[in-house]
Amino acid sequence: MTLEEFHKELSNVSTSRENRMKYANTVLNDMSLFPKLVDILFMVDDKVSSRAAWILEFVCAEYIYAIVPHLETFTKNINKVHLDSSVRPVSKVCEFITKAYYSKKPNPIKKALTPKHKERIIEACFDWMISDQKVAPKVYAMESLFFYGMDYDWVYPELTQILEQNFHSQSAAFKARAKRTLLRIKKNKAS
Repeated sequence: MTLEEFHKELSNVSTSRENRMKYANTVLNDMSLFPKLVDILFMVDDKVSSRAAWILEFVCAEYIYAIVPHLETFTKNINKVHLDSSVRPVSKVCEFITKAYYSKKPNPIKKALTPKHKERIIEACFDWMISDQKVAPKVYAMESLFFYGMDYDWVYPELTQILEQNFHSQSAAFKARAKRTLLRIKKNKAS
């Protein structure tokens, strides 16, 4: 399938979970579509890019290692994603990458994720935290930043300041996760 054909196919993706899973399975069964999925994701002004983001999230939820050969492209371009319906799944994929990297088990992400990739993810996560995003991307970013704070001394003070400054103006869901994250930071610093 060409990029144009796949783009046209993705325009049929609906918001239903079953439909998104169907397209994710199509990619999982033919990994030659994965690079095309990433290319379409980063056509950031095209509405189909959001559909590609939804599928990417589902593919990565099933098999995060599919992203490994594309970490450079992914991390280099995540800051360009701006449509609300794309930011949420992209921030979730960042969380998947982060959790795989910090997993206790050896895996391909641990070998492939470079300091530059991590810096780009951290930067994108902080951008989502301080910009006018919905709760979900902020929560995924918060989770990723918590893990990166274990290796980057400057992350916890920055994250703590953002969480404390924004606490009172945010939703109940944000407050609950912020409270939990602040407790985890405090506990992590103590140990």
